This record gives sequence, structure tokens and C-alpha cells, in this order.
Amino acid sequence: MRSLCLLLGLFLPAASMAQDVVVGTGAVLRGLDKLNGTSVDMVLANGEKTELGRLTVILSECRYPADDLAGDAFAFLTIQDSNGTDPIFKGWMIASSPALSAMEHPRYDVWVLRCTTE
Repeated sequence: MRSLCLLLGLFLPAASMAQDVVVGTGAVLRGLDKLNGTSVDMVLANGEKTELGRLTVILSECRYPADDLAGDAFAFLTIQDSNGTDPIFKGWMIASSPALSAMEHPRYDVWVLRCTTE
């Protein structure tokens, strides 16, 4: 019983500190071709895909803090290189910390700028 109380005491405060999030209608991503130094902004709706050179970028969902649209957006992306079969990136990418879950590619870089609401 004591261990149950201890566990509840440890996890309940963390759960109450969780931030409310809103699912946006899409996201604005930035892509960089490191070889020629050009960048492009890509506006994607949830579930949409686009091409960046030989990469296919698929946005599943973009979320942002309920109290701050311009805040810490995070998007679930799948990025596929046409030269391979497995995705080179699949997961959540965070706008304020792109290096936290960065895509590793020798030529291209992709990061999240913000969610869209319309």
C-alpha cells in the first residue's frame, strides 16, 4: 500500500503539469538543400505530402500549446529518400528544438516552423 501511495505521489504531479495542446490543420516546414544553399517553405495540411528534391515529406499531424499558437509547435513527420526503402525520419519534430529529434541526411535538412489553423 505504501508503494502504491508513493507511486501516485510521484506521477500525479507530473500529469497535472501536462500542457493542453490543440491539433492544427497543418504545418509550415522549411527545407534546406545544403548542396546549393537554397531553402523553401512548405505549407502542408495534415495527411498531405510534398517533394523536396529526392525526399518525400509527409505530415501526419501538427500540435501546438492551447494558449499559444506561436509557441512550441511539434509535428509528426515521415520523410522518405527515393534512394532507400526505409524512412530516413519518422517521429515528432519540435519547432523550438529541431536538433532534439533531427533528420540525418547528407544533402537535405527539414525542420518545423509552426502549425497552421486554417
